[in-house]
Amino acid sequence: MASEMAEAIQQLINEKGYTKEQVLQIIENMIKAAYKRTFGTNQNCIVQFNEDETDVCVYSRKVVVDGVYDPVIEIELDEAKELADDEIEEGDELDIPIDPKNFERSAVQTGKQIAHQSLSEIEKDSIYSEYKDKVGEIIIGYYQREKNGNIFVDLGKTEGILPAKNQSPRESFVKNDRIKAMITEIRNSRNGLQIVLSRTSPEFVRAIVELEVPEIEEKTVEINKIVREAGYRTKIAVSTSKPGLDPVGSCVGQKGVRIQSVIKEIEGEKIDVLRYDPDPKVFIKNALLPAKVTAVVITDEEKKMAFAVVPEDQLSLAIGKQGLNVRLANKLTDWIIDVKTEDQCEDLNSILAESRKAAQELFNNDEYYGSVKLSEIEGIDKDILDVLMQNEIITVDDFDNADADGQLFNIEGLAAGDIESVAAALDAWETSTAEEKDNQENDESSKDENETSVSDDKADFEEDSDNEEYEEEYEEEYEEEYECPECGAKITIDMKVCPNCGVGLSFKFEDEE
Repeated sequence: MASEMAEAIQQLINEKGYTKEQVLQIIENMIKAAYKRTFGTNQNCIVQFNEDETDVCVYSRKVVVDGVYDPVIEIELDEAKELADDEIEEGDELDIPIDPKNFERSAVQTGKQIAHQSLSEIEKDSIYSEYKDKVGEIIIGYYQREKNGNIFVDLGKTEGILPAKNQSPRESFVKNDRIKAMITEIRNSRNGLQIVLSRTSPEFVRAIVELEVPEIEEKTVEINKIVREAGYRTKIAVSTSKPGLDPVGSCVGQKGVRIQSVIKEIEGEKIDVLRYDPDPKVFIKNALLPAKVTAVVITDEEKKMAFAVVPEDQLSLAIGKQGLNVRLANKLTDWIIDVKTEDQCEDLNSILAESRKAAQELFNNDEYYGSVKLSEIEGIDKDILDVLMQNEIITVDDFDNADADGQLFNIEGLAAGDIESVAAALDAWETSTAEEKDNQENDESSKDENETSVSDDKADFEEDSDNEEYEEEYEEEYEEEYECPECGAKITIDMKVCPNCGVGLSFKFEDEE
């Protein structure tokens, strides 16, 4: 029996990784559980192992009394003297050997259950301690079984689970297939500790790339961001702090060897490796790879909105199947990107130019303001103005026409942001001019109203013949406002001939309707 017990202890230590102390504690707890089931308490149960832990002895410790009240924990003095010696006295404690073979079957079963629970808890703690620091790392296991779309992976000491949602639609596995996955979570369940795996996470691709590209481990190349639509496409933005080093070339490798290893691991999924740039226009242009982008225009910097201009034959490539390429570019750059063709941009520019022209015509000025020189408008940068003038774009009309025809994008030294800034200055100038025009019209309208009011007052006074005294005061007040239509000399209403030039005078007032 001693050799069997020693073999069992050693087997648990070797196969399960338990320590000897843990195994001995489990045996002790098991015996005490069976003892308690038999005697109702285990407070007086003593478990002792021999020196080489190959055997175990169980004792029931009882107090020597003269008149036993509880036979489980007490023993009569006379009986104690027979078992020990005559020197034992009342109040002493006596350890009485117990043979575990005499335990009832139910007691033995209880002990086994306690042992299994203890082993499970120790195993769970051991696995947790081993894997808690491995979250985010790549691990290799083997396909064991599948249930409800979830794949259970043999990891050696424990079992991992690859949920259906964490599997790429390109992949399929059969029994004993080798599976490389990332540990994403350690989860407690009814069946014990679960190691949750994933092959769809963008970080899974990042970890594989890091294994293939030594420059990333050396910190000379950095993965700034990675986005992924598992099974379809992944975009990786990289940069470098080392002058002269091509970060994209480092990740792709000579003849694409490095990136092909990554693609093979994710079952042929497409990967775009592109250069990160702090300039959003350049970064957006790079993010739309493999499409070729002609220009990028920022429409709302605060809301991070922009549109990218591409040739007609590149539109479907830039958008991607079901919008996948532009959607990944949105995630990668954190900008909302709208893709337009060059023809669509020309139509848009024409509409804007026509709208601006219609707004201009509302001014009704004799001199059409489209002929105003750009140099007379505030808010246009001098360097931009020089570039425009060198290309014979002098007036507002010149700029609008070039904008409508899409010629501005072809001017060397003129960026899309420069065009935007000029357009913004023109818009501000138009708004200011419109406000000045409105103010002038309001002033003229007010003046006309005042003159009409004076004329109406005059007619009212003439009709009131009984109020002669008030009429004389009125005439004295307004007689200085009359002038000779011929020479401009001052005249009064009672004059028939101009005293200066002699022209005949006649005053006529229109009655109110």
